[in-house]
Amino acid sequence: MAAFETSIEIEAPPEVVFEYLTTDAGMTAWMGQHASLDPRPGGRFAVDIAGYAIRGEYLHVEPPRRVVVSWGSVGAAELPPGSSTVEFVLTATAGGTLVELTHADLPEPDLPGHQDGWQHFLPRLRIAATGGEAGADPWRPGTDRQHRDHQEN
Repeated sequence: MAAFETSIEIEAPPEVVFEYLTTDAGMTAWMGQHASLDPRPGGRFAVDIAGYAIRGEYLHVEPPRRVVVSWGSVGAAELPPGSSTVEFVLTATAGGTLVELTHADLPEPDLPGHQDGWQHFLPRLRIAATGGEAGADPWRPGTDRQHRDHQEN
């Protein structure tokens, strides 16, 4: 199994960023077309992203500093609902919040796709959490990497 780790600085306080990880409207402002969230340990985590039904549950909810959810895709043999773990750690900084993300327990073949996804979505979180409009999301798995690879060649 593999893990992906990254971080991003957001010019908003942790209390604001936290809402984008725990509310339906907050989540869909930066990731997914539909969300049904129940942000308490054992509560439902359901987000539909680019035609994929991501399902799991909230494992830890510590306002406003930490959110951990289980994560997987309905119908995926290698990564079924709840089989991996996504952790967001929010740390107050002088300029806002440092968001540290770890997506763990990923099958090795799924690591590049999830890396691409998080590198696409976290900047959208920054836009939304600072009051901007992230806009319609054209992202599809593999398209961002394919686009970057084409630009590099």
